Amino acid sequence: MFGKLSLDAIPFHEPIVMVTITAIIVIGLALVGAITYFHKWSYLWKEWFTSVDHKRIGIMYIIVAIVMLVRGFADAVMMRGQQVLASSGTSDGFLPPHHYDQIFTAHGVIMIFFVAMPFVIGLMNFVIPLQLGARDVAYPFLNNLGFWFTAVSVVLVNLSLGLGEFAQTGWLAYPPLSGLEFSPGVGVDYWIWSLQISGIGTTLSAINFIATILKMRAPGMTMMKMPIFCWASFCSNILILTSFPILTASVAMLTLDRYLGTHFFTNELGGNMMMYINLIWAWGHPEVYILILPIFGVYSEVTATFSRKTMFGYTSMVWATVCITILSFIVWLHHFFTMGSGANVNAFFGIATMIISIPTGVKIFNWLFTMYEGRISFHVPMLWTVGFIITFSVGGMTGVLLAVPGADFVLHGSLFLVAHFHNTIIGGVVFGLFAALNYWFPKAFGFKLDEKWGKRAFWCWFIGFFVAFMPLYALGFMGMTRRLSQHIDPAFHTLLCVAAAGAAIIALGVVCMVIQVVVSCLHRKENLDVTGDPWDGRTLEWSTSSPVPFYNFATQPQVESRDAFWDEKEKGIAYKKPAKYEEIHMPKNTAAGLVIGVFSLIFGFAMIWHIWWMAIVGFAGMIISFIAKSFDTDVDYYVPVAEIEAIESKRFDELTKAGLK
Repeated sequence: MFGKLSLDAIPFHEPIVMVTITAIIVIGLALVGAITYFHKWSYLWKEWFTSVDHKRIGIMYIIVAIVMLVRGFADAVMMRGQQVLASSGTSDGFLPPHHYDQIFTAHGVIMIFFVAMPFVIGLMNFVIPLQLGARDVAYPFLNNLGFWFTAVSVVLVNLSLGLGEFAQTGWLAYPPLSGLEFSPGVGVDYWIWSLQISGIGTTLSAINFIATILKMRAPGMTMMKMPIFCWASFCSNILILTSFPILTASVAMLTLDRYLGTHFFTNELGGNMMMYINLIWAWGHPEVYILILPIFGVYSEVTATFSRKTMFGYTSMVWATVCITILSFIVWLHHFFTMGSGANVNAFFGIATMIISIPTGVKIFNWLFTMYEGRISFHVPMLWTVGFIITFSVGGMTGVLLAVPGADFVLHGSLFLVAHFHNTIIGGVVFGLFAALNYWFPKAFGFKLDEKWGKRAFWCWFIGFFVAFMPLYALGFMGMTRRLSQHIDPAFHTLLCVAAAGAAIIALGVVCMVIQVVVSCLHRKENLDVTGDPWDGRTLEWSTSSPVPFYNFATQPQVESRDAFWDEKEKGIAYKKPAKYEEIHMPKNTAAGLVIGVFSLIFGFAMIWHIWWMAIVGFAGMIISFIAKSFDTDVDYYVPVAEIEAIESKRFDELTKAGLK
């Protein structure tokens, strides 16, 4: 009745796992108790869980990403500690090989799919409609549904802690290791279904954002008047829409190999494991740019704002973004130069990899020229941006080195490559996410994050990053290979200790960020922002109050230039009250997305454990819920003029008290 699921699936023999599960259960029960005690379930259900407001969905995405960042960082700390002990010459460490391999796989999967992706999608959700002058995304229900697909995928990944195991294959699950012969347990199946469900949500989000950017811009906002962040997000979502089906198809074929005994990726009956590697990296390298392009947009907004200048080279920045989007599809093979594709193929992809660094270099020079002779103020978002330029430049140079097939052949299996990858993802994506968090936090909650603790967090991350990852370059040259966890050469011990110290410094940065949020919340009244524009921002989102009302704009903006709000401020018309208001057409909240998400969780869990009757229930529940939703005609409403006038009058009274006319 319960397929492969039994009490033996609970890892009672793993003390680390059981302590972790106990801690999660205790924290979860405490959270449920607090929500119940303060009678917040009804509020959460009505205002958040069923919300179709793009701002609240964006915030929920970011909360999920931050929670998973803690999980992924804990995995990284355990791996670093294991390597230090295993290289000491006196200990085998505290993680057995099978457990280390699960942590190693989970770290990569979680950081890419369940930290970086939801954080980036959350940012796009929150910012894009505000910058475009729209009241919501094109398809509000799909937005809600996409979030719940991501959320239930997070639940599936974490269920593998206490029920069964996670994959031991590395984050991309290469066959034949991920095949049934070498991975007969449920670990790879957890990997498959969590990625497939979250991938559907990501694809829905891409369709939504593309439609929003193409069809919902404010009057007067042509494509070449869009903010850079919207351009970067547009290109990123084009990449999602074109590359994620490749991931879906690749994982589906692996699923068929495991469940039905097909031979897509085996050496029997005409299969070829190299086809999987080609397909997975045909998705995997665009994925890198899916993450980094919106972050490039963040740096563009931050640099212009804190240099108090118009973005230098807007047109070249747009075309550089478009070039990266196109070129990202012809560089995937550099991920397996060592696989024997031949000199001609390697040469083509090596040259393409070098060429793609050119538009990225254009962007860096544009940011530097924007700062040149600007009135730079080093607030926290600007510190993250300057830190990014330094760190990412190092990562980019090592990337160009690895683009040489001969050099890559020597370094590909070493820690040099690990250092390069983290150099670009942490120094590029993660630094940008933290810059964005500090930059748009007052727009979401109405008060700024504490600057003092924010700067402490930045310096811990910045210094900790170089201490943690620069030794890995040296270890790579010394010959230390990737994925080592047992019996490591003691010659590597000293540098591994230095790297572990760097991880500890980064952990201090994480603590500083927690303190920053707590201190900011405790002193929020002192940092309240009634103007909506704490940073002298240049784009439309800063023309709204903070936090933004649920309808975004009481009257639809008319855009005359790229720096729409800044130019309005310069002309003295930014805070003028309109002569009259009209009722606003808005979508209603719906529980359908959550219901479909729960059924997809049931379906995924059942497929992992081969509980076929439960899988039928989950799949049927999803289909029936979709059909029922399609018959729902009560999906929108009109906000009365009186309600709008009350909200806007309060805002303009506050602006008058603040001395803004």
